[in-house]
Parts: sequence; C-alpha cells; structure tokens
Amino acid sequence: MPAGCDIPFNRSSLEGRELEYIFQTITIGQIAGDQTFSKKCHQFLEDTLGAKRALVTTSCTHALEMAALLLNVQPGDEVIVPSFTFVSTPNAFVMRGAKPVFCDIRPDTLNMDESKLEALITTRTKAIVPVHYAGVACEMEAILDIAAKHGVPVVEDNAHGLFGKYKGRWLGTFGCMATQSFHETKNITCGEGGALLINDEQFIERAEIIREKGTNRSRFFRGQVDKYSWVDVGSSYVMSDVLAAFLYGQLEVWPSIQAHRRAIWDTYKASLSDWATRTGVRLPVVPSHCEQAYHMFYLLLPSLSERTALIAHLKERGIHAVFHYLPLHLSDYASRWGGRPGDCPVTEDVSDRLLRLPFYSRSRYEDQARVVQAVESFTAL
Repeated sequence: MPAGCDIPFNRSSLEGRELEYIFQTITIGQIAGDQTFSKKCHQFLEDTLGAKRALVTTSCTHALEMAALLLNVQPGDEVIVPSFTFVSTPNAFVMRGAKPVFCDIRPDTLNMDESKLEALITTRTKAIVPVHYAGVACEMEAILDIAAKHGVPVVEDNAHGLFGKYKGRWLGTFGCMATQSFHETKNITCGEGGALLINDEQFIERAEIIREKGTNRSRFFRGQVDKYSWVDVGSSYVMSDVLAAFLYGQLEVWPSIQAHRRAIWDTYKASLSDWATRTGVRLPVVPSHCEQAYHMFYLLLPSLSERTALIAHLKERGIHAVFHYLPLHLSDYASRWGGRPGDCPVTEDVSDRLLRLPFYSRSRYEDQARVVQAVESFTAL
C-alpha cells in the first residue's frame, strides 16, 4: 500500500476457524501436503461444485501449468487466451512451447469475445482458455459449441469466479478442467494457493501423478500399489496442509464471505450510479443470466488522463485504487509473435481506462463511504 493511504486496495482477514485449524494441523504433525486439511478442501470443492476431482495446488499458476501438461501441449501448438488477463494464463502454455493466440474481449463484460473466437482457431489450436473476468461468466454456451465443432478442449481460468454461476451452473464446471486462485486478493484465500478442478475423468489419474513430481505416490497412499516410483513428468504442485487448514477455514464460511462482498458491491453500484451517469463513467455490467462472484468493483473512466487523475485524487485522500491488466499482445515478450496495436482494440481501450476501487471482505461501512465521497468529489479534466 502506498505511503499515506489508510484505506488499502485489499486487506486479508480471518473469516472462520482458520487459526484453530492451523493449530490442529501443526499439533498432529501434518504440515506437508495432501493430509487432513488438503483432503477436506478437495472433498468440499468436489461436493459443492460437482467437479469429478479437485486438487489444491501451490497457486493458480501451477494449476494452469498442470493443465498444459495434461493436454500434452507441445512446441508449435497454439492456445487461445484473452489479451486482457494476468500473464499466468498464457505463460503456463508458453512454458510448454505453445504460441499464445490473443483474443479480444467484449466491451460489456470484458470477457473473451466469443464472436471473435472461431476465426482464431487453426489446425494447431490445442486449447481455448476463457477467463471469467471479475467473477462474471464468459458466454460459455457459445464458447463450448465452437470448441466442440473444432474438437478443441476448453480450460476455464476461474481465478476470479469461484461460486459464480452461468445460467445456474457453477463456473469451473464447463471446461474439461478449470483453475482456481486462493491468492490473498481473492474472495477465498490462504495467501498463496490454487486448485485444479477436473471435469473429465480421463485426466484424474495423470493429474495426481503430475502434481506429485511425476510419481504414483497418490496410488501408493491409497494402497493401490505396494511402492511408488517415477512414472511421468511432473513437479511439486502440492499445497502445504498449513495453508490448506487456513483455506478450509474460509471455504467452510463461503456464504458469509460472499454476502459481505455482495453488500460492498451493491453499495458501490447504488451509491455511484448517478455520479457515473453524470460523468460518463461506466460501471460493471453483469448479464441477467450470470450470477457473479463479487470479486471486484471497477470504473471505466472516459480517458487514460482522467483515470490517472482519479487515482491521484484518491491517493491524496488516503485511498489506494489501482488499474488492472495491460494488453498482453503488446507486451515486450509477446512481440516475438508479432502482436501489433489494433489487434485487440477493446482490450487496448479498456486497459487504459479501467480503475479498481478498494474491495475486501471486511471493509468497514465508514471506509466505503469515504471512498464513495472521494470519487464523487472528483472533478474531471
């Protein structure tokens, strides 16, 4: 948090029995992974979401890397991702030698524009990776129809969208796999962590092997083999049970966390709607068929200069507000694939104008009122 800002952009909080569970796992001597609380997290995610298998990981980035390994992504393959996302989304596949193909976003939800998707598919397309931005669902019916037509698997990057829904169905249950984030900025957190949700049973056994450094250690602990050995590629993607204990303490009370966040989101929307109309600022769009996850609240300012000025205006009043993703297709690293200005015009426009307001589960009413008042006092350039 910048010096002088007493209202942070994000603040972690205890929501349930996190400390009690951490004490338990240390007391019983289970601080490595895949022990009592990891298993509780797996079971919770499977039972609640209906995923065929859930595996907690050290991060959402690592869950994406596992997905790339499970799909046997190779040099020369292509993976379609939105340009408006965190670098982990394409990086997990680039690490396997794939070329990222960047799709533009819709101007309303800021999600992958399904109308642009089919034109990007080639014989080399190995996966489509939609990102549910701000916890609002992509148009999954259209994306899945296009993917099925071309025989391309879909992996949902659901870092923002745990407990969000599309047409009544949980996000993270549409693709053959999905990834979750439990980073400290997310609704449900353990500081650093993630999960891989597997919806296609063919990937389950190999996912367990990859996650356990390429060994069949999971089968050994279930008594299915009398010793375990190196059987495949893999890495150390297993979350410590100390973190899993913290995570389970949050998962247990997820309805309460979501209720707090919904109240914050609704207050921003109700309080700033008139101001936004007067000033030409756009607030988040949530289609009626989507039940959002209440991950963030953002403003789309009319211009880059006005966003810069509003960030400075809020900072002067002790409030930390931030912008978000830069267009990945214009990044230094992506230049090797020939990204050019104008390739993803909506992404380029939105990236310059989007501002995220402070948003965390235990935000005090008086702090949020200060943020609203400060935003309303901003005079456009």
